[in-house]
Amino acid sequence: MTVSETESLSSSLATSLRTHPCGALRAAHVGESVRLGGWVHRSRDLGGLVFLDLRDRAGVVQLAFGPDWSDAATLSSAAAVGVESVILVDGIVVARAEGQRNPDMPTGEIDVQVTALRVVGPANTPAFPVAPAKGDKLPAEELRLRHRYLDLRRAELQRNLVLRHHLMQATRRFLDARGFLELETPILTKPTPEGARDYLVPSRVHPGEFYALPQSPQIYKQLFMCAGYDRYFQIARCFRDEDLRADRQPEFTQIDIEASFITQDDILAMAEALIVELWTVGGVGTPPSFPRMRYADAMERYGCDRPDLRYGLELYDATAVFAASDLSFVKAAIERGERVRGLRVPGGATMSRKQTDELEQLAKGAGASGLIVLKRGADGLEGKVAKFLDATAADALALEEGELGLYVAGPDRISSPALDRVRQAVAQRLDLVPADGHEFVIVTDFPMFDRDPETGALAAVHHPFTAPHPDDVALLDRAPERARALAYDVVYNGLELGGGSIRISDPALQARIFGLLGIDEATAQARFGFLLEALRSGAPPHGGIAFGLDRIAMLLAGTGSLRDVIAFPKTTAARALFEGAPSPVPPQDLHDLSLRLAVRGGDA
Repeated sequence: MTVSETESLSSSLATSLRTHPCGALRAAHVGESVRLGGWVHRSRDLGGLVFLDLRDRAGVVQLAFGPDWSDAATLSSAAAVGVESVILVDGIVVARAEGQRNPDMPTGEIDVQVTALRVVGPANTPAFPVAPAKGDKLPAEELRLRHRYLDLRRAELQRNLVLRHHLMQATRRFLDARGFLELETPILTKPTPEGARDYLVPSRVHPGEFYALPQSPQIYKQLFMCAGYDRYFQIARCFRDEDLRADRQPEFTQIDIEASFITQDDILAMAEALIVELWTVGGVGTPPSFPRMRYADAMERYGCDRPDLRYGLELYDATAVFAASDLSFVKAAIERGERVRGLRVPGGATMSRKQTDELEQLAKGAGASGLIVLKRGADGLEGKVAKFLDATAADALALEEGELGLYVAGPDRISSPALDRVRQAVAQRLDLVPADGHEFVIVTDFPMFDRDPETGALAAVHHPFTAPHPDDVALLDRAPERARALAYDVVYNGLELGGGSIRISDPALQARIFGLLGIDEATAQARFGFLLEALRSGAPPHGGIAFGLDRIAMLLAGTGSLRDVIAFPKTTAARALFEGAPSPVPPQDLHDLSLRLAVRGGDA
């Protein structure tokens, strides 16, 4: 912080109990009398001189206790105070001698010579060190989550949560300046499945009936548009009862946005500008606009709809080359109308058999029957299947000497995810991903529907309120699985930051989409009747987007887990270890809710 920034922080946090935050003191404060409060970070008793590092949200400052300026009682208290105890001190800011300055500390040019000390919050020995020695590993995450109040004192987590705060405030300023209204939507709402399971909340006053916690404010924000509010946003809490990963939590926060009288280009231009603003707050520069890529092209070139563009390794179609081979299983796949697709890996011929076997297991884990591995050496193609290919195959596959070729035969729905996994693994193992890479892309023209290969039933790729591409409306009757949606995702380094769509504003078209999804009129009315009524009352063209705030904060903080940017996260088992949730409830509470627990062997 600059001197002006420290002065601003000092004035904003000053109270009758402290004049300055600990971390805001600088050489400019030398000679001033100060009153500080904070946690004892470290303690050093040098026999006659005692040094305490005092920590608060702003940072750490060194306190000095000595017989020349501290009375005997103060000196004795300083020597006895425990780490993590909360103290109040009065003292004078003094300059450190030249050889005693610490350039690694923002407050390293000064000490505070303490004249009075009061212990206001004595602390038990902490379950783990809040300030581990340099080079020490952090305690196990489960222990830190159990004692989250201690873990939250760590400088890293405090920086992450301060960054999160700045991102939230930047979002509010950005959207407010563009005419968006911050409006709240209900937390207790109607169960309307959107692809994941709802968290259900039983109603005491209406026995046998349930609320749901919102998976998103989707319907409510559309109602705001029907009500004429024109531009809405909310930093919204959302809930999904689904399996967890490091980048997924059962409750999460999204930047939720909706606007009226806009097109896809309008909403994407606004989304680009918001992301540029947030990345600037996070200290990372971005281009003013992002490249666009159609979903079909992303799947063809990268095998996924969230391609990582920091490195190459694009997929290509090698069906024609393998059709001329003597590989019976490949020929059989091609005769079924399937393809052979793969990627070329520069320098990949150095990979060992063990490494390529590991890649094959990844492909099989995604559903592929196997992985065709070819290397081009000085004498031509090498590998188990090389003998089944003719002498022109290496050139036809465009493999250069020293390159590795990796191929999957099968339908695109299998080869795409298999090659996506292989592509990402190869890039990591060969160190092809630049550490300072920042590549954005906006993926558009998603398919409107997925068709279940076994039942033939259609399912919405995004949600059932997504508008079809105007050029594909005619396909809804004869080939709905080929219809594109006005849906889009913003992707950064292979991770989805957010997504959205233009919504259906025509109630007749909305009913038609429900019908294609197997939702009959009665079910549509029961689930979504209030939205249909609103659409029939006059709805403007509208659309929106939602960004995952937790994920954005995680990426800009440079951490690998959402739990590092959420104050009180859940574990991967969806448990809150600090407060012990979820937990059993007394039988009387269940009775009041008209509930009984079903257990193995009978009812409880």
